[in-house]
Amino acid sequence: MPALVNLLRVDRSSTCPSHTSCPSSLTHYPVSSSANFYPTMSEQKALLLDSKQGQFVVSTIPKPTSVPSGELLVKVKAAALNPVDWKIQSFGVFVENYPAVLGTDIAGDVEEVGEGVTGFSKGDRVVFQGFFTNDYAGFQQYTRVPAEIAAKADSGKVFILASGFCPVRPGYSFSIQLLRLVKFSPIIAYASAHQFDYLKSLGATEFIDRKQVSFSDLPAAVKKITSEPVKFVYDAFSSADSQQAGYDVLADGGTIVVTTGDQIKTKVDGKKVLSVFGNVHPPFNREFGKAQYKNLTKFLEDGTIVPNRPEELPNGLAGIPDGLERLKNNQVSGTKLIALPQETA
Repeated sequence: MPALVNLLRVDRSSTCPSHTSCPSSLTHYPVSSSANFYPTMSEQKALLLDSKQGQFVVSTIPKPTSVPSGELLVKVKAAALNPVDWKIQSFGVFVENYPAVLGTDIAGDVEEVGEGVTGFSKGDRVVFQGFFTNDYAGFQQYTRVPAEIAAKADSGKVFILASGFCPVRPGYSFSIQLLRLVKFSPIIAYASAHQFDYLKSLGATEFIDRKQVSFSDLPAAVKKITSEPVKFVYDAFSSADSQQAGYDVLADGGTIVVTTGDQIKTKVDGKKVLSVFGNVHPPFNREFGKAQYKNLTKFLEDGTIVPNRPEELPNGLAGIPDGLERLKNNQVSGTKLIALPQETA
């Protein structure tokens, strides 16, 4: 297999900072024809973003007690924080209706199974990805998910740790593991030196210390590691500088995958740039997402995929805003911040 450089910063992962980075249709995407389906209600706690670029506040909102066909109603046990959450607050992207519930990395217990769903029962532990509408978001005590993009997580250990797993999402740890699964070699990780052992355990084979080697020096550093033409680069950080460095590393005919839209200024013929959007809800990603979630339970159980290392936040949903500030200020390194919504006062 051609060599691959995995450009990453373990303390930072990126999601689209502007509408131009991802398809504009996402903000209008009708997740379900029953997206406002609430036939009977009780109450639940939720973390609301009160307005566009506004403030987070813990509040009481209606809790769905029935579920549409093809879906699961889930009691959220763990909701992981993602950089997209603070970027929605800061930049006002993806969400149009307020107050809004955010949160796209979710694990919980099935509360109710919709008509036509097979393979799931009340009480099953599941992991899944949320979306940018309140009905499918994670920073609340109950949420919904289409059953075809949810996976069982039978182990108590996997249940908590896997709450941060979203297969398509641009995450450094999962990209390495999936590349190992499909037998890429070498897998070159550009990261902080104190993360090398961890990244090696996930499947990285060679390492470049990002604190010692600048983006401009990265192509020369790669050449010292391998003489093979680098055909693929995955840039989990995806700043303008990191994208240009990754592009320059590529051999003729190679492809760089970026996660914040194409910001490469200097290009040549023969190299490709692929911009990805990491969510399995929209139609253009749904079939791929269904295939991934179909295999996810097995991959978690046999160790093919190792979940993120978690750090539990205090105070349930109320602990999320401080955690998002830490993400925004680059104060999280190699872990996934987890909130436990059922512990909200």
